[in-house]
Amino acid sequence: MGFFGKGKGGGLMNVIRCDEREYLVWKWRPANQDANSTSRENSIRFGSSLRVKDGEVAVFVYNQKNGPLQDFIVGPFDGTIATANMPVLANLVATLWGGESPFQAEIYFINLQLNNQLRFGVPYFDVFDPRLPDQAVPMAVRGTLTFNVTDYQNFIKLNRLVNFDLEDFKRQINAAISKHVRQVVTNMPMETGLPVIQLERQIEAVSNGVAEKLGKRLEEDFGVNLRALDISDLEIDKTSPFYQELYRLTAGITAETLAAQRDVNIKNMKDTQEINAKNMEETLRIQREEAQRAQRLQTETQFIGAHALDQQASVLKAGAESLGQMGQMGGGDGSGGGGGMNAAGLMTGMMMGGAMGGQMAGMMNNMGQYMQQGLQAGQTQINGQLGAQTPPPMPGAAGPTPPPMPNVQYFVSIGGQQAGPFSSAQLPQLVQNGNLTPQTYVWKQGMAQWDVAANLPELAPLFMPQQPPAGPTPPPMPNP
Repeated sequence: MGFFGKGKGGGLMNVIRCDEREYLVWKWRPANQDANSTSRENSIRFGSSLRVKDGEVAVFVYNQKNGPLQDFIVGPFDGTIATANMPVLANLVATLWGGESPFQAEIYFINLQLNNQLRFGVPYFDVFDPRLPDQAVPMAVRGTLTFNVTDYQNFIKLNRLVNFDLEDFKRQINAAISKHVRQVVTNMPMETGLPVIQLERQIEAVSNGVAEKLGKRLEEDFGVNLRALDISDLEIDKTSPFYQELYRLTAGITAETLAAQRDVNIKNMKDTQEINAKNMEETLRIQREEAQRAQRLQTETQFIGAHALDQQASVLKAGAESLGQMGQMGGGDGSGGGGGMNAAGLMTGMMMGGAMGGQMAGMMNNMGQYMQQGLQAGQTQINGQLGAQTPPPMPGAAGPTPPPMPNVQYFVSIGGQQAGPFSSAQLPQLVQNGNLTPQTYVWKQGMAQWDVAANLPELAPLFMPQQPPAGPTPPPMPNP
């Protein structure tokens, strides 16, 4: 589009701008001028207005004998053409033109923002499966390529801007695409071992492989930047006999693999169930044996007191028999068959009887304690084996079982010092030694304080006067 006005020298003034909506390269020319129709379309006057939008660049090309020269005006720019903003033109005007005379230049606008899309299709070509390298399977590829111009100076060097045709430019790129698509798709099965019929699952990998090889080619040979390459379809000719054979081979292997995997999974499941069942059976057996063992321990603990009682009863029985014979010891004529009562033996028997009674009481208490402890131990053992917890006692329940009654033991004050404890059987010896008299202080468990021995009824027999033993029987009186 051109606009005309009066200049200082009477020439025509232009407004140079691009109003095209979609373009990659567009050549400016005055209104009503066809491309390359006259030399007038390239005659530009100083003072003409130049408008370059953001995202585009205006290129002034001066064809000289030594080759073309360029001035680049990158948008946004809105001003007049002057030597100050066009260095190449300043040198040319000083040598060839003067004042406001027109200068010869081709003006091109290059779009730097436009993303140009190119749909491509590569017709059927042969692809070989690594398992059947002699049987080709036909495959076609379709997709879209997106590119733009970033390095406009390199783009101008590589492309003829006069009568630039975008469709022709795309056809040239399409040929490069076809070459690299064939190369990547053909080599991928051999390089990765992937079956040909599974290439459709690798569209992204194929796209990345083609883009990697094609990007450098587009930059070096066409001066454009590859934005994206998207392969939309890898189409196999499924009517090909080689495809049918390959499909049967692949499908057969897949079916066998799935069947084998199924059998392995079923076997693993059965083995796992069998192992779990054995483990459960063994666990239950161990728990049952431990519970039985705990029960036996509880039963043995419950009856250990009774066993001890039997043993102690046997001892006491033997002691009682000996006690019954003690009254006959030392009487009569010394032969053991006298009719007199042995007071010392009687006293000793009484003391031993008291001691035996205390032992009997202690034995009964011990048996009760053993039984109670046995029940508690057995219950704790069972709870520990079965994982149960012993509940706390009910509110208001009795406290722990008191300790068993001790055997009767006596402490004696000898010389103002505490001595003992002494059992009942040891007290007669103290009486004989003179260490225990009716006025000697004694103490036993249950007494509030020390007391003299005469006040303890069970000790009274120790201090009873003993009848002296009878002497030998005198001979009969002589006859006168």
